[in-house]
Amino acid sequence: MRKALFIIDVQNDFTEGGALGVEGGAAVAAGISRLLAEHPHGYDLVIASRDWHDPDNDNGGHFATTDAPDFVTTWPEHCVAGTPGAEYHDDLTAAAIDFHVQKGQGQPAYSIYEGTTDEGGTVHQLLDEHAVTEIDIVGLATDYCVRASALDAIEHGRRVRILTDLVAGVDEASSAAALAELAHAGAELIASGDVEDDPAAGEHDYHEDRTEGAPE
Repeated sequence: MRKALFIIDVQNDFTEGGALGVEGGAAVAAGISRLLAEHPHGYDLVIASRDWHDPDNDNGGHFATTDAPDFVTTWPEHCVAGTPGAEYHDDLTAAAIDFHVQKGQGQPAYSIYEGTTDEGGTVHQLLDEHAVTEIDIVGLATDYCVRASALDAIEHGRRVRILTDLVAGVDEASSAAALAELAHAGAELIASGDVEDDPAAGEHDYHEDRTEGAPE
């Protein structure tokens, strides 16, 4: 039994003050770092996704071409590759991340499964290569990319847990609905305080950056 942590889109543009900032985003970033520091044997893999949109187009209609995005399928410009808004929030310990996934490169993308690693592989391939059967999910936003990533993980046959105190959503009602949908689909909803270390998991060293391509 091998376990991964998905960290979904904990980026400056999705936290307070960003282009699409959600309330509680910065607290989620700090809480994830605390979780990882307190549980060095908690996960065999830590995989983080980032929206990484093309700066030269509307990304398949994802960016609104007028001043009136509908905030359902069209959005203000956000997480453009190479800009500060696309980077991880400062309170997220980037050195804890084993694999970085970029999604939405030139097209809309919500699920981590729609992205690719720095090496060009897919998340599905990565999980199979490392024999991961269980996934905990944290990040932003509950009602969009967390929801989509969790549903895909369930569809791919993984046991999924959502750490409900380490996610934050765009809207309270739609976030509650997303968590209810995920529970109905088979995800377990738990608090981060219920996470336990797996003695078989390798210890992560958060004091140096072990991953090529990690932000400085």
